[in-house]
Amino acid sequence: MTNRVVITGMGAVTPLGNSVNEFWEGLKVGKNGIGPITKFDATETGISVAGELKDFDPTNYMPRKIAKRMDEFSKYGVAAAVQAVEMSGIDTEKTDMDRFGVIVGSGIGGLNAMQEQIIKMHDKGPQRVAPLFVPMAIGNMVAGNISIAIGTKGINTSIVTACASGNNSIGEAYRNIKHGYSDVILAGGAEGTVDEIGISGFAALTALSTSTDPDRASIPFDKERTGFVMGEGAGVVMLESLDHALERKATIYGEIVGYGSTGDGYHMTAPTPDGSGAGKAMLNAMEEAGITPETVGYINAHGTSTPANDSAETMAIKYAFGEELAKKVAISSTKSMTGHLLGAAGAIEAIACIKALQEGFLPPTIGLKVQDEACELDYIPGVGRKTETKYALNNSLGFGGHNAVTCFKKWEGQ
Repeated sequence: MTNRVVITGMGAVTPLGNSVNEFWEGLKVGKNGIGPITKFDATETGISVAGELKDFDPTNYMPRKIAKRMDEFSKYGVAAAVQAVEMSGIDTEKTDMDRFGVIVGSGIGGLNAMQEQIIKMHDKGPQRVAPLFVPMAIGNMVAGNISIAIGTKGINTSIVTACASGNNSIGEAYRNIKHGYSDVILAGGAEGTVDEIGISGFAALTALSTSTDPDRASIPFDKERTGFVMGEGAGVVMLESLDHALERKATIYGEIVGYGSTGDGYHMTAPTPDGSGAGKAMLNAMEEAGITPETVGYINAHGTSTPANDSAETMAIKYAFGEELAKKVAISSTKSMTGHLLGAAGAIEAIACIKALQEGFLPPTIGLKVQDEACELDYIPGVGRKTETKYALNNSLGFGGHNAVTCFKKWEGQ
């Protein structure tokens, strides 16, 4: 016997707002969360814009003393997890905490702590390195800190698959509950890399947009795109077995029904040009869901706004759907509004899929004005669409050839 797995809570801190509601309302109206970099003087990097959080206060979610012991990515992850738990209405005193887990990943981890402490060691010597440097820097601590904050005692792990980390985490949590190892899991991703080394590192790869105009910087599938825009934040969903959710009379926001995870085996940073790696992940997710491509009404594309990614993902969708069906499915990249949250991207985009199904509204790709001939599919340019649909795919593709696809189903009762 296998369990059905439902979503009973969500939490998000994003460049569009520090709650699921603010994030979703921003997506619906096509709000651009990207702006000039304010966290440091980025002049020498050649990069001008990023998707920064606005007015984020970690003490809304944890004591100040605890927050000071965490790098930004952990603070963001804990904030999103606390929101998800609150939305779920779960009573931890009446829950078997040995079967309540956390699978939350990060693409890079505590980059701010690394940057700060390496400079301090260089300038002032090794004796001046902060005592908590290691637990602030290591990538697993977002999951560890969430587990401590909530009091979970079940599976507690982190997945690092670059920009697929958040989506892989949700997929692995789904399988864990589906096969009966857990009842409840907080799953998602967190990232805090808008700093000197994060921006400089991706700029050195020539992966970032050099545009100074926030409205022409993150422009997925646009012929004039030059690179992605760094974003920051976290997304966490609470996954729960259907039986467990019904038993406690939880509100159900959606269902996860499929997961595909593949490797390109091709290149460190470039996707397979024919799209076969990501295409197979989409096919695997649909196969597990027991559906055919005709049934999918929306795809939240990885859509980073880099020349290689967007054309390869277009090929991947054609690989999975066939030429004709690929032209009929509605697709958008919400990174046009948030920038690219790296390890957290797939998690906030899962929330976008769940809300799209729940409300019958498909968010747009806001920066898309000059459509690339190599990206000729229906990428919902400019303005979102009221469309009722039953199934949505969430695509995440990471450096190293990591492909993760989750399939969500609109909740219509049992």
